[in-house]
Parts: sequence; structure tokens; C-alpha cells
Amino acid sequence: MKAIVVTDRTAGTAGMTLVERPEPQAAINDVVVRVHASGFVPTEMEWPSTWTDRAGRDRNPSIPGHELAGVVTALGYGTTGLSVGQRVVGLADWHRDGTLAEYVAIEARNLAPLPGDVDFTTGASLPISGLTAWQGLFRHGRLRAGRTVLAHGAAGAVGTMVTQLAREAGAHVVGTGRAADREKALGFGAHEFVDLENDTLEDVGSVDLVFDVIGGDIQKRSAALVRAGGTLVSVVGPVETPPAAGLAVDFVVEADRADLNEIVQRVRDGRLRTNIDAVSPLDDAVAALHPTGRRKGKTIIRVRP
Repeated sequence: MKAIVVTDRTAGTAGMTLVERPEPQAAINDVVVRVHASGFVPTEMEWPSTWTDRAGRDRNPSIPGHELAGVVTALGYGTTGLSVGQRVVGLADWHRDGTLAEYVAIEARNLAPLPGDVDFTTGASLPISGLTAWQGLFRHGRLRAGRTVLAHGAAGAVGTMVTQLAREAGAHVVGTGRAADREKALGFGAHEFVDLENDTLEDVGSVDLVFDVIGGDIQKRSAALVRAGGTLVSVVGPVETPPAAGLAVDFVVEADRADLNEIVQRVRDGRLRTNIDAVSPLDDAVAALHPTGRRKGKTIIRVRP
């Protein structure tokens, strides 16, 4: 099969090459999926799991990518809940070869059904961004109607999901970003927007939930805005300066079939829009995943036409 591999940790996405690799086999509780579309997160090149397995053993060269939409082609021993020929969407294990390939072996529990009225490109854009937003808001942030959410990076792949889900839940959403992001963030449902380059963040006042995708000084200043009983949720590592009277939670997104079903259903009925910046075929993936400009949303690789 064709697959993108990385061999040089220091080269980042510039170290990617398109090669021929053996097709994977389904282990116990696995399925093999014929990948139709795959998503990619640039920071994967910095994750230890991209380069080692769970026992710490080197697995270079590795196949990156963890988001997929495709069709099940084989079931491993003991696999239940899915069938050959079924359309699926899911999030591959961090420590195994990923989804920038024509086939991938993946634990069945990491997949959810993909209805026929949701195309593969859309499906592949959902797992990391959608699950990160869902779990950060509702599992870790305990969001309720009437709360105020400060959503950093509100025009990005995760931020647009955070904004839409928080607004649907009845929250007041204050998005942040660069000046050029204002209209996009408001278009995805933010009630207000703060230009972090020119506006004063502290003018936002007290908030119930900060969803942080930036870290650093912005995170520290945001923590001071969390009112008593509120939460700062971070996806960029441990919070160095927690809120004085609230909680600080840093988390890594997890595959969850029930959560993914909720996200897919919202896409089906129009409550949730995806944020896709570029779509490229697998043969052009190396160039597409090593852009010269700023990404404005998800990059999706169409593995099959």
C-alpha cells in the first residue's frame, strides 16, 4: 500500500516521504480500515508516541496521522460491534502507525459509524478537533447553560468547534485570535471577539470557563479571569498558574465512540460546521502537510478519490 512515513524527528513535516509499505493485519479486537480520508495535526512530529511504542521501543519509520474516515475491510479475532463494508470514522491510537496510508489497523472501540450522508472528507476532519472540544467543554469543563466561555484560537480547527458547541449549550462565547480572525470567529458563532494583538484581554472581565490552546503568558492572564468555581481547560500541557479560586485541567483527547456519535449527529443535522482549510490527494500529501503559510483550518488528505 501507499503510505506517508517520517524518519527524521528533527526534520518535522519536511522529513515525510511517500513510500510502499505492507498492508497491516488485524490483531485481536482490531479492524482494518480502507482509508478514504485522513486528518493530520502538525504537532504530531513533536509527540514521543510518534517515534516509540508503548514500551518505549523505537518504531521509526512511522506512519503519522490519527484521524480517519473509511470502510472496514477486515475484522480481527474477537472484534464485535462493526462489520466488513461498514463506513466508519475514528481516532487511531497514538502509539501505532497512523492513517496517512491506504489501510490502517485500529482498535474497533476507537471507531464510530459514519452515516452515508456525511462524506469522508468531512468525517476525517472531526475526530481530534471535535473530540477535543467536546471533552474539554463537557467532561473537563462541566459547561452549563448561562456560563461564559473564553475560547482562545476561536478561528482555528479546535476553536471553531469549541465556539459552536459552547453556544449550542447556551453559553456566552468570547473568542480570541488575531485581527484577521475576527469575522471567521464571529461567523462560527462567537458573541464577542478579542484581538490579542491590539485589544486588552482583561477587558473581557470574569468568565466561567477558559479553553486554552495557546499557553504561555496568554494562559497566565486568562487564569486571572476565571471566577470562583470556574475552570481553565488546557490542551497545551500543565497549567503553570492555576486560577486562584477555580480549577485547572490539562488533558489529552481520547477516542470515544459515544462522544464521536454526538459530534457526527450534529454535523448531520446542521448544528455543527467543520473548518477545513485544504484538501489534497495522497500523492500530493508531502507538500500539503508542509505548507509555507499559516494554516486556517484542517488539512485533509484524500487517500481515495
